[in-house]
Amino acid sequence: MATLTYDGTAVEFDSRVLTHLQIVIVNKLRRHDGFLMSWKDSVDVGDGRSAIWIDPSIPLYFRFDGSRVPRIDEGWLERLGESANSSTGLIVTDEHGALVTAGRSFRWN
Repeated sequence: MATLTYDGTAVEFDSRVLTHLQIVIVNKLRRHDGFLMSWKDSVDVGDGRSAIWIDPSIPLYFRFDGSRVPRIDEGWLERLGESANSSTGLIVTDEHGALVTAGRSFRWN
C-alpha cells in the first residue's frame, strides 16, 4: 500500500496506482497547473466518491510501503495524463480504465 497526503488529508492507494499517479501529478505541478483529482471511496468510508483540488502551492507527500519501484506502464500514464488535462480532472483508474477504489482515507487535524 501507499499513501498520498495532501493538505491534511491522507488517502491510501495500491503502490502501483500511486506510483503512476505520482508521475502524472508531478508533471502537472511542474507546469504550475492546478487540477481536480477524484477516486472511488472504499466501503469503510461510505462507498462514495471523493475529490480534491490539487494546487502547486500546497505540499504533497507520497509514502510507499517497501522499496521496490513498480513497472511503469506508459499507456496507463498517457491515459491518466489525458484525464488530468480534461475538464473532469484526473479520475483515478487502473491500467484497464476501471475506477480504482481507494483504501482508508483520513484527515489530520
